[in-house]
Amino acid sequence: MSGRKHIAIILAAVVAAALLASSVTGFLLSRHYSRIQYEMLDTISGQVLDREPEAEESLMAVLKEYADKDTDHAGEKPVLASWGYRASDFSGISSGRLAVCAAAGLLPGIGLWLGTFWYRNRKEALRIRMLAEYLEQVQAGKAGLLPERREDEFSKLEDEIYKTVTCLYQTKEAAVQAKDYFAENLSNIAHQIKTPVTAISLSLQTMEQEGEDGQTERIRKQLFRLSHLEESLLLLARLDAGTLALKKEEVDVFTLLSLAADNLDEMLQESGTAIDIPEQGEMAVTVDLDWTMEAVINLMKNCLEYNPGGTIHCLYEQNPLYTQIQIRDDGKGFAKEDIPHLFQRFYRGKHAAEGGIGIGLSLAKEIIERQNGTIRAGNRPEGGACFEIRFYKN
Repeated sequence: MSGRKHIAIILAAVVAAALLASSVTGFLLSRHYSRIQYEMLDTISGQVLDREPEAEESLMAVLKEYADKDTDHAGEKPVLASWGYRASDFSGISSGRLAVCAAAGLLPGIGLWLGTFWYRNRKEALRIRMLAEYLEQVQAGKAGLLPERREDEFSKLEDEIYKTVTCLYQTKEAAVQAKDYFAENLSNIAHQIKTPVTAISLSLQTMEQEGEDGQTERIRKQLFRLSHLEESLLLLARLDAGTLALKKEEVDVFTLLSLAADNLDEMLQESGTAIDIPEQGEMAVTVDLDWTMEAVINLMKNCLEYNPGGTIHCLYEQNPLYTQIQIRDDGKGFAKEDIPHLFQRFYRGKHAAEGGIGIGLSLAKEIIERQNGTIRAGNRPEGGACFEIRFYKN
């Protein structure tokens, strides 16, 4: 049933009820005034006969003619008006009682209209609340089928919501399947890499024992690169599959940054790069120390590659909403066209260092975002690249 038909039926019901009430009220008022008229004529006739008994025959004739309505009284001179009387003097009802009678007819009509309006609004409110609760269940992942109801003006909206939710569930399931498939492929690739890496490692050891030093250093570098690729792919597979367990514990930000810098001590000394981590008071974040430290190490490595021989600055601050960590350098910064793609897997920027595989920043992003955090990268106005991490409290 369409909304217009529904409204038309309600209005028809209200009009019908009003007409019925008017008919009943008119009938009852007609009987009431007929009774008043009869009693008034009876009283007047009795008083006239008491004073003039010989006028009985004349009075009866007049009453008979009036009752039979054989006489046209339209042209007769109004006697009562000439004597100064009005119709209200013989009605027997005061103006107050007339107002009460009018109110008695008006108030039920108003009440009926208000009741109908309230019922319709209440019904709409219940339907809206039901649809809102259904959407809340969808958001929480607990939605089922919508209860069957009679058609009304919300039926089309309800159908469209259900279609949209069904489509979203199908899209979500397809995305989860694709993600699981991708994670499985990454894992398989990593395990396939593991076999030749092991074989190369054994061959390298044999070559070193036999004194063949000509190509061993180059092989060692490539072997290290393959091993790092294998570990990164396995980590990506665990992140995509949701099997990477992240502990939650309060970690001091200064300690986190210091431990990350300690792990890069050898690389920093070789490149002549320094890391500045000022103490800015006790500030804690609720994260997994080991994996968050891994993410920070990747960010520091990136700054080191883009600014060898310079200084990496680490700053941090806290407010009621989040804890912010900045890791930045004094180098040339990122190429403008690289910035939108920095956190994409296997993306290598224009000035990326040789030997990288383009996974470090994407891993850092995954680890941080899985701990109620955000990360973004950009160039500072005064020069140099900057990573900004925010860990939100709620």
